[in-house]
Amino acid sequence: MRRLNAQTRVHPASLVLPLFVKEGLREPAPIRSMPGVVQHSRDSLRRAVAQAAEAGIGGVMLFGVPEHRDAVGSQATDPHGVLNVAITDAAREAGDALVVQADLCLDEFTDHGHCGVLTPDGRVDNDATLVRYAAMALAQAQAGAHVVGLSGMMDGQTAAVRDVLDDDGHDDVAVLAYAAKYASAFYGPFREAVDSQLDGDRRTYQMDPANRREAALEVALDIAEGADIVMVKPAMAYLDVLADVAATSTVPVAAYQVSGEYAMIEAAAANGWIDRRRAVMESVLSIRRAGADQVLTYWAVELAGWLQEES
Repeated sequence: MRRLNAQTRVHPASLVLPLFVKEGLREPAPIRSMPGVVQHSRDSLRRAVAQAAEAGIGGVMLFGVPEHRDAVGSQATDPHGVLNVAITDAAREAGDALVVQADLCLDEFTDHGHCGVLTPDGRVDNDATLVRYAAMALAQAQAGAHVVGLSGMMDGQTAAVRDVLDDDGHDDVAVLAYAAKYASAFYGPFREAVDSQLDGDRRTYQMDPANRREAALEVALDIAEGADIVMVKPAMAYLDVLADVAATSTVPVAAYQVSGEYAMIEAAAANGWIDRRRAVMESVLSIRRAGADQVLTYWAVELAGWLQEES
């Protein structure tokens, strides 16, 4: 009776698995604050993509961790840089089985850890950053990305990327705009995952957690600039925002169940305080119930297996 009358369902095809690939690794390296998640080598990344495709999930989202960083994130636009090589590896491994998405942000590649180019006095230069994002979009499209994920929260980034992709003949590459990305405390473990060099925070360009209506403005701007998909991030602490966006968006809506959300459930389960499987499934169901068409979650492959068991 419950299954017959369920109003919300989670399907493997609606799940996206974030994957980290680190330059120079020979074997996967565990991430201490995210039990069960690793920084991949090229070889282990290929295996992870193959496993994701076999599980029937919708896609993967790739993040690169370079050995060398500089002020403008040069490795982000190097065709031989770790992320662009990983995109090509993943696209070849996946074929048409899943969507290869790539993180389009400079924070993993800069020696200061910010999502953009800095002025001499240390502020993020929005317009100079857009130039770098445009070059990064071309590099990722040429590497084989199906979707570029604009997570930098710069004004005008969606238009800049959409225009350069179209002008260069990559009109089939979709733009996922992190339209409502909040300056959240729940990103903590992610910084370990990408070896972040950030000292401070990103509150000058990510959204204030107190603001709900502002998300509607940010989403509308990105859709007007040509976003094919919009995202709310984080997911669980912002289900009200997600529901608002899902109710009004004219394009598909994604939500990212971020590293801190993952780590909290894993830690509580490890201590025997909650039922891990039920908590994972309920958490992702809540994100779908709020209106997300796709959910980025580190449990994507494991959850897909559980769903197949239940079906």
